[in-house]
Amino acid sequence: MVSMKKAKVAVVMGGSSAEREISIQTGSGVMRALASLGYEAQSLDYDRRFIDNIREIAPEVVFIALHGPGGEDGQVQALLDYLGIPYQGSGVEASALAMDKHMTKKLLAAEGLPTAAWDLFDLSGGTLPLLPGSLDLPLVIKPRFEGSALGVNIVKTHEQWTSAMLNAAKTYSQILAEEYLEGREFTVAILGEEALPVIEISPNADEFYTFEAKYAPGGSTHTVPAKIDEDLAARMQMLALSVHRLLGLRDYSRTDFIVRKDGRPHILEVNTLPGMTPTSLMPDASAALGISYEALVDRLISYALSRAEVRDVA
Repeated sequence: MVSMKKAKVAVVMGGSSAEREISIQTGSGVMRALASLGYEAQSLDYDRRFIDNIREIAPEVVFIALHGPGGEDGQVQALLDYLGIPYQGSGVEASALAMDKHMTKKLLAAEGLPTAAWDLFDLSGGTLPLLPGSLDLPLVIKPRFEGSALGVNIVKTHEQWTSAMLNAAKTYSQILAEEYLEGREFTVAILGEEALPVIEISPNADEFYTFEAKYAPGGSTHTVPAKIDEDLAARMQMLALSVHRLLGLRDYSRTDFIVRKDGRPHILEVNTLPGMTPTSLMPDASAALGISYEALVDRLISYALSRAEVRDVA
């Protein structure tokens, strides 16, 4: 049986995604927390030497501090499953599904959960798509497989559509065009099977919660708990739990919402490895319930170790 304390932990960070530097911020924070908690911890990059390095470290558990493709899409989870090393967060299938914005929205729509109307476009053929006849401007365009609002743009004119498609085609093969919903932005984190307090996100300079607004100091204001009526808060918490369960997520997640002027919340997207940087929302939500950063890391490690114990018994 693996001890719940003093376990040997490997923190995987970095990787090759566009969110590499953010991943290193998350991983560095986790490393400091593990040290203060008394764990034996070692960090490693997610690169071509990963399997050799993880075998050399021989950890009892892995903390995945990756963001974006490679970390949140099931790739590293599949490798760790193959190696028989437990880790915090969702498994292979759930991670891959949640990273795919198109399939996630199809599942949400099929279950009657509120999400903006959208269409999917393939940019790999060299022909730029025309504006979708089923949707009206303004639109939000976003990559099918990406995180942290990377590649997201609000398109208000035909000229902006053409420019956005030309720029997107340089990096991405598939793009979602989504109905633009004007309103207030909120997020709800799940820890275990509990919905944490609702946070309102207010970008301080940008039009929406951009990459810079997420991670630059002073880029946004987080109001926790959000100053909204109890019914709306409970509605978003229930929706976040529904998304978590529908996609088969585990341990923790974070679902983002837009609430329109009519008071109706719409699901934007779900995050399976919420950031743990100094400006991240998951630690803020936990702190609102009196759960410190260190206690949050400790709990996530305990979730992973509990799965190792189940395998040992089996």
